[in-house]
Amino acid sequence: MNESRPIRCEWDGEVMRPAGQFWAKRADQQFVVGQTYAVEVRQERSEASHRSFFASVNEAWMNLPDDLAARFPSADHLRYWALIKAGFYNERTLPCPTSDLAQKVATFVRPSESYAIITVEDCIVRVFTPRSQSYRSMDRATFQDSKTKVLAVIAALIGVTPAQLSGNEAA
Repeated sequence: MNESRPIRCEWDGEVMRPAGQFWAKRADQQFVVGQTYAVEVRQERSEASHRSFFASVNEAWMNLPDDLAARFPSADHLRYWALIKAGFYNERTLPCPTSDLAQKVATFVRPSESYAIITVEDCIVRVFTPRSQSYRSMDRATFQDSKTKVLAVIAALIGVTPAQLSGNEAA
């Protein structure tokens, strides 16, 4: 059987049916006729919410004061930093035998990460990378939570409210 991937289905009042030929073909590849499968409900986030979030981050980035603009060369860098600060990160801990070696490991690791916050505490190197906000990586509830918290972090950074940042309140 092929890798299990979500299949869009439509409830017709009696059975779940793949929503179109593309999905029917995928279902035929993944499932065995007569076998029972568990169905998990996954509410997908709205494209409008997704676009609104990225537009708010981009707007904040384009209006950063000069002292902050140098820290964040792109809107993605700002978003990545805020994701980590908001708690949406993956962490790797690299214990080293000495603090000197820990400093060298941190220096070595930095170029291999497109964006990371790297800390060194005594002999421990910690590498924080942002979690992906792709549709596949975050369900609707997790994305909404990350959106709310990331906008709050960015708003605090630039001295506005999250509502002002997202355009829902007059400045």
